[in-house]
Amino acid sequence: MFTALLQRRILLGLFLAGMGWFAPALAGEWPTPFQPGERLTYDISWIGINAGRAVMDVTSPAGDRPTVQLLTTIQSNSVISKFYPVDNRVESQIDLATFLPQRMTFRRREGKKKNDFDYTFRHQEGTVTAVKDGTTEVLQIPSDAQDAISCLYFVRKSLALTPGTSQILNIHHDKKNYKLEVRVEAVESVEGPWGKVDAARVLVVMPFQGIFLNQGNIKIWFTTDERRIPVRMKAKVVIGSVVADLVGGMPGKPAPA
Repeated sequence: MFTALLQRRILLGLFLAGMGWFAPALAGEWPTPFQPGERLTYDISWIGINAGRAVMDVTSPAGDRPTVQLLTTIQSNSVISKFYPVDNRVESQIDLATFLPQRMTFRRREGKKKNDFDYTFRHQEGTVTAVKDGTTEVLQIPSDAQDAISCLYFVRKSLALTPGTSQILNIHHDKKNYKLEVRVEAVESVEGPWGKVDAARVLVVMPFQGIFLNQGNIKIWFTTDERRIPVRMKAKVVIGSVVADLVGGMPGKPAPA
């Protein structure tokens, strides 16, 4: 009986080792502040006017490697859509072992601007196969290059939320390589639909237009708890600024209608 029990334990151990990344999840742990099933919903305002909604989802696709899928959608409401419709969709698949993007697709619909991007990253080779509006190129990238959405989750996972801390990231976006700097400016109490929380205000020095319609730098407020949730994002645009306030996804808060 003892031998049979020992064999079952050995088999279970080998099974968990073969499952690799599933073992931490089964043990109640996760290697990042976010995990599959997370959905963060934001109301977007422009110069104080309700303009639309953004949703950021984390899912776990089937496959042999430990990966997560990051999906972000941004849509303008019916009023704003009459003169500047926005319907953006970004998907990024991340290898959890390296936290580097494997593939990213970006369907951009902003006003009259329409673009479709598809990036396949080969970090060991230092290349990316970039398809923009049907045209394919193989381009050189830094081996640690992030994409335009994975960088937000990378900062959420790795940045020390201490005032004065800074970080430089390599980003590949729109067939170009950029250096992106993030700086923790302060920890402050912020209030919104989620209530009142302590959050680190992080300045993102943007050398390109990202997925949040920005024409300049972005400020993000991350909660200082273990989930490090971005409760507010503020981006400069051509006129004024766009603010995204979290309305769904905080523990204990009901999901928005």
